[in-house]
Amino acid sequence: MHKIQTFNQISEKGLEKFPGGSYEVGPEVAACEAILVRSHKLDSGNISAQLRAVARAGVGTNNVPVTECTEQGVVVFNTPGANANAVKELVLCGLLLSSRGVLPGINYVNTQTEIVDYSALSKLMEQEKKRFKGSEITGKTLGVIGLGAIGSLVAEMAIGLGMKVQGYDPALSVEAAWRLPSQVKRKENISSLVASSDFISLHLPVLEATRNLINEDMFSAMRPDTCLLNFARDEIVDSAALLAALDSGNLRMYVSDFPRAELMGRDNVISMPHIGASTGEAEENCAVMAADQLMDFLKNGNIRNSVNFPSLFLDRAIDAEKCTRLAICNRNVPTILGQILSVLADQNINVIDMLNKSRNEIAYNLIDLESIPSDSALKSIADIEDVIKVTVL
Repeated sequence: MHKIQTFNQISEKGLEKFPGGSYEVGPEVAACEAILVRSHKLDSGNISAQLRAVARAGVGTNNVPVTECTEQGVVVFNTPGANANAVKELVLCGLLLSSRGVLPGINYVNTQTEIVDYSALSKLMEQEKKRFKGSEITGKTLGVIGLGAIGSLVAEMAIGLGMKVQGYDPALSVEAAWRLPSQVKRKENISSLVASSDFISLHLPVLEATRNLINEDMFSAMRPDTCLLNFARDEIVDSAALLAALDSGNLRMYVSDFPRAELMGRDNVISMPHIGASTGEAEENCAVMAADQLMDFLKNGNIRNSVNFPSLFLDRAIDAEKCTRLAICNRNVPTILGQILSVLADQNINVIDMLNKSRNEIAYNLIDLESIPSDSALKSIADIEDVIKVTVL
């Protein structure tokens, strides 16, 4: 019986994926092998010796102690792309709200509560509507910074709306490149993109390389009528530089899913309460994706969409009932795999299949064996220096 502890309200669509006879899932589950979480902030007290995985039903993992998990051999999953459509649609909303006088127009209409005569109200609206004149986004240039699951959808959407689209992503994967519409003009540096865009949309994770990426230099390079949309992470934009750009008029509008106290009440700022992925569909998609990844890992040791371990998939042998699989995590140093195989050879245990991959300081191995290793063999493997965790599947 695999034990999974949940935090937050996880969509029933995701929870239904776990077969009742094989999984115990819920907020009160103790001594768990895995954690399924949304926004709850985990700490070191949640990382127990028996914990094997943490699945975040969402993209960001800033609420998970990833470094500590890595040190203890705990795989951290996220669900990239599961909420991409929800965020894409909110970006469209931000594009339109920043271009047309929709919000000030609505606010103005709602103040005219004393006018009860329809004709008088209609006449007033006709007189005042010029105050809320905007512009169309068709023909404008959208610069997309970050061309992953969300950024590529945003680019495709903008092209469909008649916009010109250019993108920048120094870490663009082959898979992401295939998803990207051919009409997107690739920029080799970010300064060139911001200097030639009417709208800029951010779709990056928070890393040391991206923290305060949009800084004073970037704002100085922008056109005075530029609109910046941030539905990625607040920390990507330098707060002091942003305020200065808005005060000077160097930035026309800032649309963000991350409210800041110093930006409240400004006419050139639209703040939303972090609702980019807040749709029923996105929550279901994230929960289902997280559940599928957890089950495949707990049962087979396969890893997809981990933020700290390498991606690795090894098919089970045809006669899976007659073979044992070892999942071994170790520090990425030389000779470890050779030592593991030597232990198995000394025990006269035949290796049927195996796969080994590494990511930064961590290596991960799946080894299919013809017979079950003895407790002494498993202890010998676990006692190898730099081996972190050994699991029999």
